[in-house]
Amino acid sequence: MLSEPQKMDMEKVTILGAARSGIAAARLLRDHGAKVFVSDQKPQEDLTKAIDELTRLGIEIETGSHSDRALDADVIVISPGVPTDAPIVQKALALRIPIFSEIEVASWFCKAPIVAVTGSNGKTTTVSLLGAILETWFGSLKGRRVFVKGNIGDAFSTVADEATPQDIVVLEVSSFQLDHIKTFHPQIAILLNITPDHLDRYGYAVHSKSGEVEAFKNYVTSKLRIAMNLRGTDAFIYNADDEIVVREVHRLPPDRGSRFPFRVADNGATASIDRGVLTLRVNGEEEPVLPANEIAIRGLHNLYNSMAASIAAQLLGAPIPVIAQVLRTFKGVEHRLEFVREVSGVKFVNDSKGTNVDAVWYALQSFSEPIVLLLGGRDKGNDYSRLVPLVQKHVRAIVAIGESAEKVMTVFSPLVYTIRADSMEEAVRKAYQLSKRGDVVLLSPACASFDWFENYEHRGRVFKELVWNLPEKP
Repeated sequence: MLSEPQKMDMEKVTILGAARSGIAAARLLRDHGAKVFVSDQKPQEDLTKAIDELTRLGIEIETGSHSDRALDADVIVISPGVPTDAPIVQKALALRIPIFSEIEVASWFCKAPIVAVTGSNGKTTTVSLLGAILETWFGSLKGRRVFVKGNIGDAFSTVADEATPQDIVVLEVSSFQLDHIKTFHPQIAILLNITPDHLDRYGYAVHSKSGEVEAFKNYVTSKLRIAMNLRGTDAFIYNADDEIVVREVHRLPPDRGSRFPFRVADNGATASIDRGVLTLRVNGEEEPVLPANEIAIRGLHNLYNSMAASIAAQLLGAPIPVIAQVLRTFKGVEHRLEFVREVSGVKFVNDSKGTNVDAVWYALQSFSEPIVLLLGGRDKGNDYSRLVPLVQKHVRAIVAIGESAEKVMTVFSPLVYTIRADSMEEAVRKAYQLSKRGDVVLLSPACASFDWFENYEHRGRVFKELVWNLPEKP
């Protein structure tokens, strides 16, 4: 089994999945002397761009299925989209072929300190915010760079060789990536929250209460793997308002990183909202950053994201004035409560990244205006009951979309006017018709996007394009 990058020059490596991270890992390993073979079960016509890129790199690829040739490897690198229960993965495990995620492989070659951020919600916003703080600070420092990678933008492997010890790599990491790490070691780990998500990938196939409980346990275990290689000198930043996170953190050995909790209430946590002011206690003294109502991104969930990013930034040396400056000006990221347009007095908001119930729960609390909600997609074992009180309080109407439309109709039609749409175009049109001046039309689906779209970004872009084509009401 591999333990050092230097051993890679004699290894045969199979990459399962020819998406962004798979191609990046293939290039990195090829550059270090590995004989790389890529296998993807998608049909050839869906992989034209990947095939062209790999061909230019001199890397072979098979499409349409995973053949036994994929098992002729000393190491397998698995893309996040390939589930552990896939037959090819089960065969590899039976043959005892080591299986690693792309972030594990990239970490073998990275000399820069790593900040890794995980959680059910808020990852992209937090890594983007932390990256913005560090970039603003580094603007006055020569020779230091920040790379924001992982599930956001380019894969970690694209910069693993380039990053120096003076740089900082900020990574968004998913549970799927953490499932297959061995030595991946961030110097700062951030755990934002844990709520039911991806239960379809973690064993929730029988749709029973016991199956749901077991799947959630598996999901929680995956998230906590972010701390598995922390040392006493590393930092573990976590949400002390999340009961599941607190319970699991307390179960960790005490040497798994120095603990830096954040929470809204002022109780001596490393970060909190003290009398309306975001306050840090990273260095043993209380340091006010700015009034919470001056933070540019709205919503309770973004208070948590801001506290987590602020702790990490100060641990890395960023001055308080720089942190405050960025918190005041950071506009958020695409597809996360993204304001699109106001037309005929109706505001349209794109929260396509709201792919689970908890994300929608926070989104609904972010608006005081009546909401017309676009809800549905590819269900991941969702329990919508948590949304019922907020829907009754905030939602004027629901437009049910995607594969889960029938489930959405069943749950919510007794509570609020609910109508089905069979395309995003129809959904936007119906939502606009149902809305009144002063309302918010909110796309926050609580579901994956793969029923109608390539990914949540594609879903969000289609929604925005349709909104921009809406005419003013007569």
